[in-house]
Amino acid sequence: MDYTIGVDVGGTFTDVVLGGTSGAIAVAKCLSTHYDPIAGIVAGVTRALGDRDPAQVKRVVHATTLATNAVLERKGVRVAFVTTQGFRAAVPLGRYARVEEDRYDLRFSPPPPPVAAGDCFEVVERVSARGAVLTPLDLDSVRRAAAAITARGITSAAVCLLHAYANPAHERQVAELLRESIPDVVTSSEIWPEIREYERATTTIMSAYIGPLMASYLSQLRERLAEIGIRAPVHVMESSGGVISAELAARRAVATIESGPAAGVLAAAGTGFPDVISFDMGGTTAKACVVRGGAPEITNEFHVGGKGSFGGRRAGTGVPIKTPAIDLAEVGAGGGSVAWLDAAGALRVGPHSAGSSPGPACYGLGGSEPTVTDANLVLGYLSSASLPLTPDLAAKALDRLASPLGVSREEAAYAVHEIVCASMASAVHVVTVQRGIDPRGFALVAFGGAGPMHAARVAERFGIGTVVVPAHCGVASAAGLLTGALSTDRVLSRLDAPDPAAVFTALTADAAADLGVSLSDPGVLVSRSVDVRFKGQSHDLTVEWTPSREVLASRFFARYEEVYGIAQRGEIELVSYRIRLTAPTTPPNADSTAPPDAPLATPVTHGAADLAPAPRPERFGAGAATTDAPAAPSAPDASVPAPGPRPAPGPRPAPGPGPGPGSGSGPEGTTHSPSPHPTAPVAHDAPAGRALAPTSSAQAGTPSRSLHHHFGAGAAGGGTAEPGATRTAPGTAAPSGAAPSGAAPSGAAGDATAASDAAAAVPRGRRAYFPETNGYADVPVHTRDTMAGAPLHGPAIIEDAESTIVVPPGWTAALAETRAVHLTRSTTCQTS
Repeated sequence: MDYTIGVDVGGTFTDVVLGGTSGAIAVAKCLSTHYDPIAGIVAGVTRALGDRDPAQVKRVVHATTLATNAVLERKGVRVAFVTTQGFRAAVPLGRYARVEEDRYDLRFSPPPPPVAAGDCFEVVERVSARGAVLTPLDLDSVRRAAAAITARGITSAAVCLLHAYANPAHERQVAELLRESIPDVVTSSEIWPEIREYERATTTIMSAYIGPLMASYLSQLRERLAEIGIRAPVHVMESSGGVISAELAARRAVATIESGPAAGVLAAAGTGFPDVISFDMGGTTAKACVVRGGAPEITNEFHVGGKGSFGGRRAGTGVPIKTPAIDLAEVGAGGGSVAWLDAAGALRVGPHSAGSSPGPACYGLGGSEPTVTDANLVLGYLSSASLPLTPDLAAKALDRLASPLGVSREEAAYAVHEIVCASMASAVHVVTVQRGIDPRGFALVAFGGAGPMHAARVAERFGIGTVVVPAHCGVASAAGLLTGALSTDRVLSRLDAPDPAAVFTALTADAAADLGVSLSDPGVLVSRSVDVRFKGQSHDLTVEWTPSREVLASRFFARYEEVYGIAQRGEIELVSYRIRLTAPTTPPNADSTAPPDAPLATPVTHGAADLAPAPRPERFGAGAATTDAPAAPSAPDASVPAPGPRPAPGPRPAPGPGPGPGSGSGPEGTTHSPSPHPTAPVAHDAPAGRALAPTSSAQAGTPSRSLHHHFGAGAAGGGTAEPGATRTAPGTAAPSGAAPSGAAPSGAAGDATAASDAAAAVPRGRRAYFPETNGYADVPVHTRDTMAGAPLHGPAIIEDAESTIVVPPGWTAALAETRAVHLTRSTTCQTS
């Protein structure tokens, strides 16, 4: 049997998912090891593999925040910037938009530029916007720049000459000379040859800034995996949701900056609902993204390293990056977010996170500051189901807030819960309301270690009536990686190119070379699009390509009206040409005739030793919760409605003043690049829980039915109860008449499966805090196995091995055929 492994490294946890050809999966969740991220990966992979032969792993797909963290923490390599004579000051001057807290600061200092002024160099040359050579390249000026760069000890250089997208000859000559003395040299024509000089320069600089780190990291990862017997190809999730080889990721590192969040969005898109809001809450951040027609929104520009930008969508709040990325909003709100009191005594939550070291106070690893996880434990939403938590430490941490605020411990805890929900709702607001999208017709898909605990409360704020929590929700991002198709994007700016077909042919050939595939290979798909603008305007919109100028113009007019809310006609101009090439990989469940898989791992109980920091990666395992022998599929529940037709959204507001596209800032100063890749329509009448397969090459990179197969393992013949999910919280008694839990004591791993099955036979109970019940109340605690059958009315709690679902009063939970939990509002909830 062959296996595919998906690895998602987050700020608090490293998630590993192993998929087999029968569709059964095993998961492992370990604390991230920030001193050496690969140590946590190896620990998780070892646990997920169990006693399987590592040689049977045929593919490893990795989502990493390495590039993002290097930019945010300014830990990349020193870069020299080489440009055309007269333009060396463009990057040091830069752009900056003051966010709210800076707007009236008389002592405000802008953030440092990505390259210091002293590290910017000029060469004598000049090319026009049409590609004509105005000033020949002076090779002596290049040699002088190379000598100066070498003298400064700089080993990485970014070359971005004026209008090199139109004629890259000078850039190539400069790079050839620089490489004689500088190890790492990248050019804008190699990275992203698109119009706009400043954005193209910063994109090239960021690739040079993080490229050496990415190359070293991926090389070490392959070596460490080989040490445990895995010699399979390593692929990396790129920002737009496709998967590229480790070699290409090292060469074009800037394409991986949004790697981590992208995988989760693909998981949400594969749950079977055509229109969803992806809601991913982990230990450090929360991310939101809109998926319409089964495909996530794509932007061609985002910003990194800024503040107040909700994940980089506010222009001027960071370094602009011109590569395709899934268009999401991100806030510093996660399970590890620290609650604190500001100078005025007001309660704040985040953005600082306790991370995995020392972690929340209840982890018992030395942390003492109150976090969201501590608050949820005090409220009774959590127990020691998936991690050994210490309620006394959480209570002590919350008392540090309650005493100064003059409230009870539980009131302080619920205030933390409410504030973090409001913070996460702001991310949902950015991707929906601020863009003229009515969120009420969408389903909210919640995942991540903390997402399902907060999802219903976030949904209430927008009047959303359906929340979907897929199976293995705690490791959904890693599961989404299992079905990632090899894909890459290419772009080239050519103002009204006389032969667009030749441009597309060249781009397609380059993309095929990037992926190492042949265009004649079966399953290779190519989608083509073009950036169009009204003649005389500065900004453009992306529409699907057609050779017919009239049809192209009509598509642009329709897209313009959709984005800006006004119907306008006029002469158009073609600016940039784009292709996306996708090559299929063999999904881990391709062999549908394979017999049911044997149990993928032995469920284990977890002790504090699993979480104690140590240099040996094997001690970082927080546990491996797995599916076991196939369970009988649960019958579809008729009471779980699919979301109704989505109200037609109004036109999106223009992000800037006046009718012109794309300039200026939108509501609350947020700017977006309204140029997602066009996608072919997807059927909107799929039943709840049924995955939608892409219907055209334009949807390359979106999840296919195989992701549904993994998330629906119970229905497909691969899922059983998650171990330990029904333990009661320490210090709380089970409901009267409940049978003993049967949980195995620490160290009794051999009996854990039987103990888990016994515990799953009946629901347990504990006290949890809900304002609607005027405080603590006894609520049932279920697993997905114990809730099969009649709908479960809130308040209630549903525990997975990797996450916990909170069903507040006024909500009803039911188990779908895919083993996803669907929450629906059974009463009218207050919205804000």
